[in-house]
Amino acid sequence: MTLLLAICVAVIFGVSIYLMLSRELKAVAMGVFLFSHAAHMSILSMSRSPIIATGIKTPPILVGHGEQLANRPPVDPLPQALILTSIVISFAVMAFLLTLLVLTQRRAGTLEVDLLAKEQLP
Repeated sequence: MTLLLAICVAVIFGVSIYLMLSRELKAVAMGVFLFSHAAHMSILSMSRSPIIATGIKTPPILVGHGEQLANRPPVDPLPQALILTSIVISFAVMAFLLTLLVLTQRRAGTLEVDLLAKEQLP
């Protein structure tokens, strides 16, 4: 399972880098979006699941006054907090990039990088 997730992360990283090297700004924006999704998946793959590690199929919870159930390790909340923070930041970046794309399309009439480089600035 870990190998499959690592392969998926590598493929998504590769596709996102390919898109970011494109000549059209729409593809560059999609590459940035995919890059953030690949980063989320890589953080998720680095945090091991305590359910899979112990082989027990019930969720690791605390009972009573903090005792653990059946020698299960507690869930590490740090990767989940990092991913949640990263999702919020990537959503803001997506909204900003899409706004820039719309304004660039309206003002210049194109999203091709070569044509935008020849455009005269006001």
